[in-house]
Amino acid sequence: MVLTEDRTKPPTRTVRRLGRPDHAARSRGGQRFLLIGLVLASVYSLFPVWWLIVAATKDRTGLYQSNGLWFSGMHLWDNLQQLFAYDDGIFLRWTANSLLYAGVGSLGGTLIALATGYGLARFDFPGRNLVFACVVGSFLIPIALLTLPLYLMFSEIGLVDTAWAMLIPCLINPFSVYLAKVYTESTVPFELLEAARIDGAGELRIFFSIVLRMMTTGGATVFLLAFVNTWNAFFLPLTVLRGEENWTLNLGLYNWSGKRLESGVDLTSLVLTGALLSIIPMAIMMVAMRRYWRTGVTLGALK
Repeated sequence: MVLTEDRTKPPTRTVRRLGRPDHAARSRGGQRFLLIGLVLASVYSLFPVWWLIVAATKDRTGLYQSNGLWFSGMHLWDNLQQLFAYDDGIFLRWTANSLLYAGVGSLGGTLIALATGYGLARFDFPGRNLVFACVVGSFLIPIALLTLPLYLMFSEIGLVDTAWAMLIPCLINPFSVYLAKVYTESTVPFELLEAARIDGAGELRIFFSIVLRMMTTGGATVFLLAFVNTWNAFFLPLTVLRGEENWTLNLGLYNWSGKRLESGVDLTSLVLTGALLSIIPMAIMMVAMRRYWRTGVTLGALK
């Protein structure tokens, strides 16, 4: 049997499409563009930190006569010794004050914000929408506009130049309440609360034993934002704190930087070294809170 070619079917042709963009090439180009953007953003963000690190290692002569972006001798240890010894170690007192105001105030403010946000999100009471509208409207008001009324109020009750003048404003943060409410609505289900009530749990036990544990990620975010905001506060402590022993780090370093104009004493090296040390607590807070964010993201992915 001889096999012959079937000529009734037309030969198969390979159609080559011209002008079609290469999806893989476009994807690689987008990744390169994104990588370049991230690198530029990182350089822009870390440039002031690099300058601060370099400046803190210089003495007074090297600070004014050398390249500002590179080292000129290593005098960091001498600057640290002078920083801690100047004015009987007042820098350490300012550091303790800042930790007190930012730590205790942010912790209390976070607890109040979580409780308020939980109440607004999971309890139905008359005027709830009005209360929430007031909360949203209040955090739109700049804190600088509230500083003078706070000063006048604290003057009437004798709290000016005390730790309470810094702690009380830290306890009330409308933006933290808003964040807590939004996070509660997406994290704490009604069914779980009803089951706990059926089992006989009271509202306080439900909040401290169930709600707070489920809101760990949101609470860490609220605490960190409040801590950074209080740590970097300047106008409020400038207004309500008078005595040098009650100042914060920012206020104390600002006072040192002005002594060059007032009395001719140049403390620029100490100011820069103190500014470098003031970054460390916030960096520690970021590293400490990172595990809570990772846990929250993983939990959301599992759900």
